[in-house]
Amino acid sequence: MTDLTHASPQDQTQSQLPQEIVRFTLAQRIEHLVMLTSFTLLGITGLPQKYAESPISQGFISAFGGIESIRLIHHISAIVLMLVSIFHIIAVLYRVWVLRSPLSMLPVIEDFKHLFQDLRYYTGLRKHKAYYGRYNYAEKVEYLAVVWGTLVMAITGFMMWNPIATARLLPGEFIPASKAAHGGEAVLAVLSILLWHFYHVHLKRFNKSMFTGKLTRKEMEHEHPAELAMIESGQNPKLPEVLDLRRRQRFFMPAAAVLAVALLAGVYGFVNYEESAITTIPRGETAAIFVPITPTPRPTPTPSPTPEPGAVVAGPDTWEGTYAELFRNRCSTCHGLTAVGGLSLADYASALKGGKSGPGIIPGDPDASMIVKIQQAGSHPGQLTAEEINRVIEWIKAGAPEK
Repeated sequence: MTDLTHASPQDQTQSQLPQEIVRFTLAQRIEHLVMLTSFTLLGITGLPQKYAESPISQGFISAFGGIESIRLIHHISAIVLMLVSIFHIIAVLYRVWVLRSPLSMLPVIEDFKHLFQDLRYYTGLRKHKAYYGRYNYAEKVEYLAVVWGTLVMAITGFMMWNPIATARLLPGEFIPASKAAHGGEAVLAVLSILLWHFYHVHLKRFNKSMFTGKLTRKEMEHEHPAELAMIESGQNPKLPEVLDLRRRQRFFMPAAAVLAVALLAGVYGFVNYEESAITTIPRGETAAIFVPITPTPRPTPTPSPTPEPGAVVAGPDTWEGTYAELFRNRCSTCHGLTAVGGLSLADYASALKGGKSGPGIIPGDPDASMIVKIQQAGSHPGQLTAEEINRVIEWIKAGAPEK
């Protein structure tokens, strides 16, 4: 995992030994930074969607510009995480195959011995903790948890990103199950980072090696004494001979290129396999509406009879009496707190204001009201019946009274 080379103890004195040990290369540190950024964005954009009814979540959604914006950022962060995972796979294969570095992140029997020794230390039966090598058992478990979590999130994310394709291959119950697994794994991952990783790496003892790439001898003596002993004795892994290195590189580079193209094609297919159920709905008619030159004659309205004194007069429909409940039942999923397209029908003022396409309701002018235009186009996710559309039109013609 590292390119350290040191002379043997016979060729140098203790004072000549390096006081800082290179632990991570620049490429590894950049990889960690990209993964840290994408994971953080996934957490702060994903959890508000899982707990969308929480006031804190609604604040996050508003801060990111609405539900559409926060979903877009979440998707982009997921793509970045998949790309950095591909880089990690190829980088690990290069270190193992070409540089002949050991798979030091995989558990071995020694890790179980270290765990047992630490348990004895914590119970007072041993004077010191185990002598860890390059990675201790806790770091290996955390690494494997990242691998497992990335696989789970990728599989369940594909099912939610491509529900139609998923339903063609698997029973429909897999889609809500993937949503539950995706959200549960997200909560577990965030809590693991905040409670486990932050404590052991940043609070208990601030380990700066992933940012500086180095640890001091004193830090190595405390955190990785077995690895330090190997370095000082000259037993740490050496680079292969130049000829062997180049020969392996000639075999590895074409194979890595093919693997990278295949994995990138998989990511492209992941993202573009299908469009969401909302965007695949046929769009409404966009042709110009025919308007006759000679207006169609309309019958003269018959005046309403004057009510007798004391009689109850039936007034026009109102927002509070009829349409607030109608729009809440049909449209609140997309045009409630989430305000897809900037349109919210949560209250009368928001309905009048409308969204990105224009005013939702223009009192007295149903033809210019976006709600009427969208509903008359048909095939809307919250489609009203023909009778309901006609009632909305008559209400708007009457001035769209609120109360």
